[in-house]
Amino acid sequence: MSLHLPLSARLAWWTTAWLRGTEVTDHVLDAVTDGDLLHLVDGPAGRVPMLELLREARSSGATGAGLALPVEGDLLGLGGPRALNEAALEVGEAVVLGSLAAVPEVVGEVVLWRVLPASPRQLPDVGEADRALRAALVDAANALAGLDVARWRPEAADLLMNLRHRPAMVAPAGTPARCADLAARSLQGWALVDVALQDDGGAVSASEIEARRDALRPLERASRRALVAACSPEVWPPE
Repeated sequence: MSLHLPLSARLAWWTTAWLRGTEVTDHVLDAVTDGDLLHLVDGPAGRVPMLELLREARSSGATGAGLALPVEGDLLGLGGPRALNEAALEVGEAVVLGSLAAVPEVVGEVVLWRVLPASPRQLPDVGEADRALRAALVDAANALAGLDVARWRPEAADLLMNLRHRPAMVAPAGTPARCADLAARSLQGWALVDVALQDDGGAVSASEIEARRDALRPLERASRRALVAACSPEVWPPE
């Protein structure tokens, strides 16, 4: 299971560093594209290089870029308007850059970023999100152990055993160490949910299937909230 940052999280972190002058342009563009896909901005004048989005964010007065990870019933990281909410919900992510937002769409080997207006948003506190994620991981681990996760999904059991060994996050200069660590733990939680819910495994009844889902819903929400907080400079703690 990949523990890479979502496209919008990567763009949020590195655009923030560029806007704040802690990373140079070439390094930022390389990190955003991650060496494998061409990223273009799909705007009124057609498709333009990624650098134009950074320049547009700076000219609009943005001082950072933050992550949104909405799902139906939880517009996490979004404040509207409706067009942005609907576009972000369709793909499950977006980047908010002050009064602008960008929503990614992968088309073949190209990532197209659609730019839309954005309204002010509310965000989870880093400390609160951190505590909630820690609690959700413990609760999910206990619940899955009780449901004999090793029998029906060995990969999930392996992830549980390795929660203390977090993936190394390559964060840009200026990202608080606490937020880089929180991002890594949120990806672990998200990966655990994805693996455990890939199929119904050895479930023998509808009630057992529902019990697994109930055990993982709080972890899925806590992981999304933690990653949004970790990748949204508006709520970063002072270093």
